Amino acid sequence: MKPFRRRTRMKARYSAVTELDHPELEANDTIKADLEQNETVFKRLFQNCSDVEYREIRTAGRLQWLIVYISSLINEEVVDNHIVKHLIAKCSEADHADLRSAETLNDQMISAGSTKMTVNLKEIVSKVLSGYAAVLTRADDRAVLVKAAGTKQRSLEEPSSEPVIHGPRDGFIENISTNMGLLRNRLRTPRLKMESFTIGELSQTAVIISYIAGIAAESLVEEVRKRVTRIQIDGILDSGYVEEFIEDLPYSPFPQVHSTERPDVVAAELLEGRIAILVDNTPFVLIVPMTFWTGLQASEDYYTRWPIATFVRWIRFLFIFIAVFAPPLYVAVTTFHQEMIPTNLVISIASAREAVPFPALVEALLMEITFEALREAGIRLPKQIGQAVSIVGALVIGQSAVMAGIISAPVVIIVSITGIAAFTIPRYSFANGIRLLRFPMLFLAGMFGLYGIVLGFLGILLHVASLRSFGEPYFKPIPLSFTSLKDTFIRAPIWAKTNRPILGGTDNPYREPRGQKPGPSRGEQSS
Repeated sequence: MKPFRRRTRMKARYSAVTELDHPELEANDTIKADLEQNETVFKRLFQNCSDVEYREIRTAGRLQWLIVYISSLINEEVVDNHIVKHLIAKCSEADHADLRSAETLNDQMISAGSTKMTVNLKEIVSKVLSGYAAVLTRADDRAVLVKAAGTKQRSLEEPSSEPVIHGPRDGFIENISTNMGLLRNRLRTPRLKMESFTIGELSQTAVIISYIAGIAAESLVEEVRKRVTRIQIDGILDSGYVEEFIEDLPYSPFPQVHSTERPDVVAAELLEGRIAILVDNTPFVLIVPMTFWTGLQASEDYYTRWPIATFVRWIRFLFIFIAVFAPPLYVAVTTFHQEMIPTNLVISIASAREAVPFPALVEALLMEITFEALREAGIRLPKQIGQAVSIVGALVIGQSAVMAGIISAPVVIIVSITGIAAFTIPRYSFANGIRLLRFPMLFLAGMFGLYGIVLGFLGILLHVASLRSFGEPYFKPIPLSFTSLKDTFIRAPIWAKTNRPILGGTDNPYREPRGQKPGPSRGEQSS
């Protein structure tokens, strides 16, 4: 019973903290048919908020309309041209009785695109904080909410984290409405669904769950809804917050949620039955479920000829093994299994390590940590000097360490090849997990030799085979039918991929009819 009571107290404490936002604002509070009283309420709620504007429109010295908005969130031209201008024009009329109702205000006097009437005070405050202008009129207890959002946003440009040679050049930005439009532009069907949620007691962050009805399994959609709606936190600042709340196994080095900045990648994943999660104020969109093979697939694989894409995938499979096992194999062989190396190579390695005071394990760890530090420094420094520092630093430090006899030349070569191998992995989060695996494998190789490497490989294989992403096996579609393997080890031609990946038991497994293999027509053959 103690754990249960402790959990109850923690939940009550969280509720108490979130209520500090506006303790006097209840869910059922409504505005009154008194403009002066409503203005007092808003000024108390937005006390010490210098960017909140109160536009008063009076006739004969009496307040007739009140407009409440946040100047830093809206386009003031919309308020001036579509609201204030029309209201002032009516002030010259003798009788305002027929103009004071919310219906008349909404139907005849506001020319903005999106409006809504409500009496709920909490909803009005929430909309004002989201870029709406609240228009209140005398003798009516309803407010008209006018969408006038106009915050500055950066232009569409190619994502720096996922560059391509052949493919679309646009990428997601921090505005969720723009991101939704990028998806709508690629999938022009009413079956593309966009379900909206709000997460974060203080941030009130908009989160969109997007899927294609009839392709995505309903059980998978419902599971995503449950995981997203159960998130309780004071603020969501990036999609990474959501990712950590919804993944199946948070202690795994392998990501179970795929994130991308590319709209074409999200559209392709939706067509395969997956679900996208868009979070406001971040350009990274989450895609679930994720598999091991997703981490090794690049968007450019589908824009080049399939033999080239298949060859590049085999290169990635080779280099992912090099990225994990190259340094451990060097440590294991040079420490325990020298008889496995040809004599000339043994003599060369021994002569290179003659003046080195450290064992092979310490030597490899020093170089790996130094390489990771240089890589991190290159990322954090300004672009103008980041690449120069990382490249020059690696050359100078590596050469100086070899000449000083602290590190042997073979270790520098092995660590360099390992770093290059990690860069061939197209998904950044997946590559980070691979980088992390090198260090426990190094310790196992330094303690047990090849036996330790075998044990480590079996541990990784068992972990990945038992891993799940939203209930789907991480190694899916292996082992299944040959049809499901056309987009794993190879990249089959587009016209040959007639079936979608098997995800959650979709009701529509076919993406295209058979028999579309290109070739000359019958008329061309006969001629």
